[in-house]
Amino acid sequence: MEKPFSLLEKAALLAFGLCVLLSVLSFEKAGDNVKNAVLRLHVIANSDTAEDQVLKLQVRDALLKESSAFAAAGTKQQAEKNVRTQLRALRRTAARVIAKRGYDYDVAVSLEHSRFPTRTYGDVTLPAGEYDALRVVIGEGRGQNWWCVMFPPLCLPAASGGTALDDVLPEDALALVYETPQYDVRFWIVEQWEKLKAKWEERVHSRQQTVDSGS
Repeated sequence: MEKPFSLLEKAALLAFGLCVLLSVLSFEKAGDNVKNAVLRLHVIANSDTAEDQVLKLQVRDALLKESSAFAAAGTKQQAEKNVRTQLRALRRTAARVIAKRGYDYDVAVSLEHSRFPTRTYGDVTLPAGEYDALRVVIGEGRGQNWWCVMFPPLCLPAASGGTALDDVLPEDALALVYETPQYDVRFWIVEQWEKLKAKWEERVHSRQQTVDSGS
């Protein structure tokens, strides 16, 4: 028969659990600072065929060439304002590339609040969660996607000399994004939590659709 935990051991386990919880909560707070300061770019291909994936990258390259207004922004809010004023122009650019390559796909370009997994760009890692993003959907939007950070401009050709992460993130958030996710279990915990939230929201949405269709 196994010996039950002593009161001291139970107290130690409880203290350890509280330390883990506080660490994760602190991590999530720093993650919120990252999400509030970053604007992402999300390009979704029509399908996973080789041709559609190449087209996705061609559209991406054309959009990135029009990046000067985003790179010049000093805040996320200014970057979003610049994007909003150029949504139609960006859509025309994407549509022009698609037509030039011989496709008749429609393309939707919008600013949205989207869920992203944990992603690493060079030495910068962004935790999983919901971010504001310029979302570009080509055709049916069922293919693999490509994403990066528009503001601060980590993926833009005009990024040199522009606003950097160090300019917009507090110290706790900077420490987080330069952390190595493979050695920090908190990235995994937050990733799993985001997956659970996504499943829950999908289930609630599905139930609501069922109720609406039956009414």
